[in-house]
Amino acid sequence: MADSGGGATDEQSLSDRLEDILANRDGVPWARLAWRAAALELRLLAPVAAPAVVVYAINNALCFSTLVFSGHLGNLELAAASLGNNGIQIFAYGLMLGMGSAVETLCGQAYGAHKYDMLGIYMQRSVILLTAVGVPLAAVYALSRPILLHLGQSPAIADAAQLFMYGLIPQIFAYAANFPIQKFLQAQSIVAPSAYISAAALALHLVLGWLAVYRLRMGLLGASLVLSLSWWAAVAAQFAYIVAGERCRRTWTGLSWRAFSGLPGFLRLSASSAVMLCLETWYYQVVVLVAGLLPDPQLALDALTVCLTLFGWMFMVSIGFNAAASVRVGNELGAGHPRAAAFSVVVVTAMSLAITAAMAAMFLVFRGYVSYIFTRGEAVARAVSDLAPLLAATIVLNGIQPVLSGVAVGCGWQRFVAFVNVGCYYIVGIPVGVLLGFRFHLGAKGIWGGMLGGTCMQALLLSWTIFRADWNKEVDETKKRLNKWEGQTSSLL
Repeated sequence: MADSGGGATDEQSLSDRLEDILANRDGVPWARLAWRAAALELRLLAPVAAPAVVVYAINNALCFSTLVFSGHLGNLELAAASLGNNGIQIFAYGLMLGMGSAVETLCGQAYGAHKYDMLGIYMQRSVILLTAVGVPLAAVYALSRPILLHLGQSPAIADAAQLFMYGLIPQIFAYAANFPIQKFLQAQSIVAPSAYISAAALALHLVLGWLAVYRLRMGLLGASLVLSLSWWAAVAAQFAYIVAGERCRRTWTGLSWRAFSGLPGFLRLSASSAVMLCLETWYYQVVVLVAGLLPDPQLALDALTVCLTLFGWMFMVSIGFNAAASVRVGNELGAGHPRAAAFSVVVVTAMSLAITAAMAAMFLVFRGYVSYIFTRGEAVARAVSDLAPLLAATIVLNGIQPVLSGVAVGCGWQRFVAFVNVGCYYIVGIPVGVLLGFRFHLGAKGIWGGMLGGTCMQALLLSWTIFRADWNKEVDETKKRLNKWEGQTSSLL
């Protein structure tokens, strides 16, 4: 793993060797050349991808366990927690994660270009902006009941979801700090400490969640409050690691007034990043909201909750590779290595696809039993089993699509991907899902089918664009971007 001292030098040496192998073939057969290059790429990729998968899986387990606690309170509570978590909370998650991807682009490229001092400044700027955005989001959480009723949701489910959302308000501001901190560490290939911290936070969450829900009988409010507390515990521990540890001594130089300079321009960059990822994460939110309008909303929401939660677990593998792809491509572009950047795309995509295909096959084997983790309802089990083939196809497809989005973030293509997302998700995916679900009476299965079609179209368009990219041109664009932001900072000191 890279650090700011010897580890960083070792990583740079491997990166230079990878570029040299790809640039100077010297009559070596292509198969042998590719094998040598892949071995080096895996040495650079594994320290980022493996811990990142663990981090995102554990973070997802926090929400998963909260849904399990809620589901064993009753089907109404499960539907309310799902609607609150996937219908409202994911709105904030998408916005915060999207704005945080600006840090991912800039930190990854700055680290590859050896402009270490800028990483801490970028992180602090992002925390400031995301905290400010969190204030109006808290108002949305507080008004979630009338919002859900206005959208046509059941009053009983909306009442219970409102209670759940009150406890998630502190989580908004944990997001505001967590995402910039994670991107700051990932850009330096420092991911394992976050995995250990997330594991400790999960253990704390399970103990406190059990106490709050079952012993103190705090119900949905207790479950969501514990979730917020667990996120804050992870944020505090990661920040303590940055401040007190040796591995960030070049990239973290302390709190600085420089973080307040250039905020309007940084806001514009963050906004374009947010549009890209928000359109993607909100896609699943819209699917859940549409499902709430079906003739049997509780059954549809319960079945989609199980499937989306299981998909979220398996999706963590792709998200880990998404982070690794962004870091690797950003680092190589910042270092001026176009061939290594292009080769990284191929390796990380192939690995992610192979792993997710195996996971999809495993899910199909146990399709009739997985819903009992959440609820004892046999109707839900049948509905989940009916959705299983579509879910398996979605898992395989998402072995490709998130990785390609990570490549786009590493290159700084957020604006382009935003247009792709609008077309694929909101012009194709959702309308087709509504048509199949309501007009052709396919219910949740039709809604999921439309979602799958939009995701497939997006993956095809991103694949076509990325594999035809001029990587030498991307290196030049990276240099211009870094010079712009460093120059802007210096002039405002």
